Formats: sequence, structure tokens, C-alpha cells
Amino acid sequence: MTLALEQPVQPMLAKSATALPVGDGWLYEPKWDGFRCIVLRDGEDVVLGSRNERPLTRYFPELLTPLQAQLPEGCIADGEIVVPSQDGDGLDFDALLQRIHPAASRVDRLARETPASIVLFDLLAVADRSLLDAPLTERRRLLGEVVAEPRPPVYLTPASTDAGVAEAWFDRFEGGGLDGVVAKRLDGPYTPNQRTMIKVKHERTADCAVAGYRIHKDGNGIGSLLLGLYDDQGTLHHVGVAAAFTVKRRAELLEEMRPLTEHALEGHPWQHWAEAMAHESARLPGAQSRWNAGKDLSWVPIRVERVAEVTFGQLQSGRFRHGVRFIRWRPDRTPASCTYEQLDVAEPVRFEDLFS
Repeated sequence: MTLALEQPVQPMLAKSATALPVGDGWLYEPKWDGFRCIVLRDGEDVVLGSRNERPLTRYFPELLTPLQAQLPEGCIADGEIVVPSQDGDGLDFDALLQRIHPAASRVDRLARETPASIVLFDLLAVADRSLLDAPLTERRRLLGEVVAEPRPPVYLTPASTDAGVAEAWFDRFEGGGLDGVVAKRLDGPYTPNQRTMIKVKHERTADCAVAGYRIHKDGNGIGSLLLGLYDDQGTLHHVGVAAAFTVKRRAELLEEMRPLTEHALEGHPWQHWAEAMAHESARLPGAQSRWNAGKDLSWVPIRVERVAEVTFGQLQSGRFRHGVRFIRWRPDRTPASCTYEQLDVAEPVRFEDLFS
């Protein structure tokens, strides 16, 4: 992706904060929960690339013709690919993950069954002219001119200079599957691969049963703890993992967990998963990585006796999304008490209402 630019395009990034910056000079946008995407319109071709320059074009064929129709030649735009939920309520990230598949027939079928949309929020080049040094105000003005009448599945993200509006988005749009708000300087240039934006994301805590672990990719110590929550029928569902431990802590955790591996499969709620690591379901602890087919996602079951308090950003399709971090052990809680009922779930918001 070098059209109008001297180097391949990498998106501008954001650094985390606990509160939105306020005052003059800020533009606020909802933070979409999808695949970051750089869109290049070169002649008759439309090319989609991820933030790490992985090709996305073949996975989302339903977006190519609409983007070709709505973006002029010599245009590079920044946005997010999302999949609206089939019931109309917000986003479906699990369905988005399913789209990354090697079989063309599977991709074509899912493009019909769970079609994607793309939300554009910045313009890097237009008419073969680089806009990287232009202020955000000019880039957004030109984006509005380029996509003057956005039509599904191409959207322009809402934006406001009012911090109060941004706070309202932060609270209300969580129910639509969005995970926070982003703030950008109105006079700022586009800074590829630099964290010059500010993001404020949802963060809550939950007490989870720990049912297993994965060894770190370097082979030393525990890389992640497998977390579970019980439903009303007493079934333990895998809801995510807590990771990002220090080297020292990984080794300590391995020693702590070692006694719990003895006779772990006897009555283990995930016994059949442990015996079938190659199961394809995205909700299973041993599921295949869709980005890295060679990544080892096998896991070690432990007796379900420990409870961990963790942070999480949001709950979607029964799983934690973003920001899952181990806080502490909870010896005062029993695993059976770790249910979905403890979680505060936002009211659903329809996808189309996110743009109203």
C-alpha cells in the first residue's frame, strides 16, 4: 500500500487513559470493536489491509464493490471492519472472527450469511495526494466530501467536539458492542504507528473459576489462565484467559498450579474438551487460532478449586472482550459462586442506532 505515500501505510495508534481529555481542540469518536483496516482504492482495485499489514481483501469480498463505488481513485482511508449482529443488536465479534478462513467457499458463504460493514474515520490520501501532514480537521472534511452520502455497508463514524456527547456514547454504545471512546487532536497530523490518540475503554471486574492453563510460548511457566463462569444450569463456560504475567510470576504460577493437575480430569467440567483439543468451536479453550494456524493453543486442565478476580472490558457472546487482567486470588469465594449473574450487562443498542 504505497499509493501517494513513500512507505507502506500503518495506522495511527492510541494510548490508554482512565478519563477522556477535555477542553478545546479535541475530537471524540466511538471506539469500534472490529478489525482495523486501511482501505486503498487504486484504479479499479480495492485493497484491504490490517494494522499489521496482513491482507484482508479475500476475507471480505462483499465490501469491495461498495468501496469501489463510494471511494474515488487514488484514495486511502482508515477504518474498522465490523460484523453487525444478525438480530440487529450491535456487533458480533465472534462472527467477525469466523470470517478469517482459508477456504474460499467458506468465505463466500459467510459473506452472504454474516455480511460485514466498514466504518471509516480518517483519510490518508485523496487524488493521489498524501494527507499525512494535514490536520485532522482537513482530513475529516475531505473524508466527508469523498463519502458524501455513505450507504451500507460503508459508514462514517460519528464524531463530536463535545465531551458530554462522548461520555454519553461511552455509556450507551457499550450495549452495541463498542468498547469505549477515542480522542484525537483536531490540529494533529496523521502519525502512522505512533500512539498519539487517547482511548478510554470500559473496565470491570469479575470473579472467575480457573479451570486450566496454557504454558507460555517460550516454554517457561504459565502464559495464561483459563477462566470460566457458570450459567443457570450449572454448566461452566470458557469466557476468556488472563495473561500478560511477568517472567517471575509465570514460574510462580506454574508451581502454584502443579498440585491441582493431579487427578484433574476426574469430573472436570471440560473433560471432553481436554480429550479433543482440535475441536473447532471458538468458545473452546483449545480452539484453533484464526490468525496463526501454527500457534499452540493446547491447555493443561486443573481441578476447579481456585477463583481469580480479573478485569475485563465487555462481555460479548458469553465471552470477555479486551482488558482481561489478573488482579488477585479470591480464597473467600467458591468456584460454584462464579456465575454470569455477577456481571453488569449493558442494554443492547441496534447497529443502525449507533450512527443516529
